[in-house]
Amino acid sequence: MDLGETDHAPIRDHEELRGHFGPVNPLAENKVLTRLDHFCRDFIALSPFLVLASSDGQGGADASPRGDAPGFVKVLDDRTLLIPDRRGNNRVDSFGNILASPGIGLIFLVPGINETLRVNGNARITRDASLLEPLAVQGKAPTIGLLVDVREAFFHCGKALMRSRLWDPSVQVERSRFPTLGRIIAEQTKAIEVSEAEKVMEEGYRTRLY
Repeated sequence: MDLGETDHAPIRDHEELRGHFGPVNPLAENKVLTRLDHFCRDFIALSPFLVLASSDGQGGADASPRGDAPGFVKVLDDRTLLIPDRRGNNRVDSFGNILASPGIGLIFLVPGINETLRVNGNARITRDASLLEPLAVQGKAPTIGLLVDVREAFFHCGKALMRSRLWDPSVQVERSRFPTLGRIIAEQTKAIEVSEAEKVMEEGYRTRLY
């Protein structure tokens, strides 16, 4: 279905958008901080996972997961974060976007807590060993990282996570219900046998997290 041809009531400007939703709740409007307070710092220290959203500045967008032990993102001061880059697939989609357009958005999650922390700001890529070496894991320091200049920080209510029941063990999906990433890549690319792809993925998970 081509929604561009079937949607006869699109919202086309900010005035129409605001008219549809009504005024902003004053609490929601006033909760936005321009720096990280102690609640933000404490939440980041508990967080083992975030989503990084970036844009190429020309309409292309990307969202990338980042995860490690709780507190892997370091608060350097109340306006600066450091996100270490661990070993991945070398696509560098986020980094490429940041070189073109530094504006980013972060969502921090903490297992068991339905509220999330949103941080918006500008990012720059660093190779400064004095910053990165203290973030070593298993004797391996990240070779690159993101310095984030915080522009906005605010907590987001838990409705989305409550509706999704994200932390509820009773709705956890059995791993056997969905194919392995090795099988998916093998069948999508036609460039490798399933057994070999699964072996490569298993080895990567086991030996190349850092």
